[in-house]
Amino acid sequence: MKILLFFHGGSKNRGCEAIIRTAVQLLRTNPKITKIALATGDPESDRHLSGIDVLHLDQNSKIDKYSLGGLLNAIHIKFLKDESYAFRKIHESIIKLIPQYDIFLSIGGDNYCYGEQPGIYEIDRQIKKAGKKLVLWGASIGAEDLSPQKIEDLKSFDLILARETLTQKVLEKAGLENVKLVADGAFLLEKKELPLPKAWSAGKTVGFNFSPLVFKKNSKSKAAAFALLLHILETTDFTVCLVPHVIIPGNNDHEILQEFHKKFHDSGRVFLLPSDLDATEYKGYIAKMKFFIGARTHATIAAYSSGIPTMVLGYSVKSKGIAKDIFGEEKLVLDLSEISDAGKLIAKFEEMISEEVTLRETLQLRIPEIRKKAKKAIDYVIKIV
Repeated sequence: MKILLFFHGGSKNRGCEAIIRTAVQLLRTNPKITKIALATGDPESDRHLSGIDVLHLDQNSKIDKYSLGGLLNAIHIKFLKDESYAFRKIHESIIKLIPQYDIFLSIGGDNYCYGEQPGIYEIDRQIKKAGKKLVLWGASIGAEDLSPQKIEDLKSFDLILARETLTQKVLEKAGLENVKLVADGAFLLEKKELPLPKAWSAGKTVGFNFSPLVFKKNSKSKAAAFALLLHILETTDFTVCLVPHVIIPGNNDHEILQEFHKKFHDSGRVFLLPSDLDATEYKGYIAKMKFFIGARTHATIAAYSSGIPTMVLGYSVKSKGIAKDIFGEEKLVLDLSEISDAGKLIAKFEEMISEEVTLRETLQLRIPEIRKKAKKAIDYVIKIV
């Protein structure tokens, strides 16, 4: 069997890198899988990943309105009210690969959280039209994200692997019968330990991750986060390690964390990790922390899976669902609307400190079970073929 993983933007998003690394790791456990390829928007960022046989550039094409294709597209839209030709042309870098592979793993589990996706629907239609198997790997979808068109597309999948129970329940309630519950593969990510920075304080280092995405969605959140770090510095002897996890132009954690570093640099207790570490190296540092506070879901998964008490600056169903599956509740997860309230951030931080022992015990108990769920993904994929 030949498998293509697609809808991967590149490994400058370390969470996406973690998903690819662990998906390939699971797929390689089955000898029936003879080829694994990755369609990526940034092949250079993925060349260091092992276990992948071929990297395909996934790049949207443009339609020249004065070309034959442009004329055909105009006719389809004007007379047939049909945009499918345009979407097939735009996404031809993926569609042209369909004859080469047997199973298609759509690894953009978040893609269905961002409104209608007619281009994605057209790719899925072409895959199924060719008689190939289609899997949604690690999905997170809220009830508010669903529409009749989206549900119709999701029903075309041979298998949907939901990474938390909130998504599983939403999809099953919508009438989907192709859903299986797993866990995010990033819970299986290995760590790589590097020398600790000079500023590191053993047993007293708190990790902090913030993202431009959160700031764009709640413009007052950065000021509240500043207040939280000031509280940590004034009321504890902890050192704060700023951890970037997505390094994409226009959505770069390292750039916004430089503002935090500059603001608190004089304290001598706040330092920033470099932007060029890979997912396993960031996890190596996170695994040695006392606590972790993070906006990026996969940075928090690196902490959870290392047994580190974690506070989540959540903005989606995946953050809430993952916490609920670990703790039985949305433990220490703040909603997007709450993270601009400095008082709530500080209260949650104090709650994390006061419940440290219980949180560590729960993680020690639950993470092995979560990892077992993550490993089930490969079994479900093999069953559909």
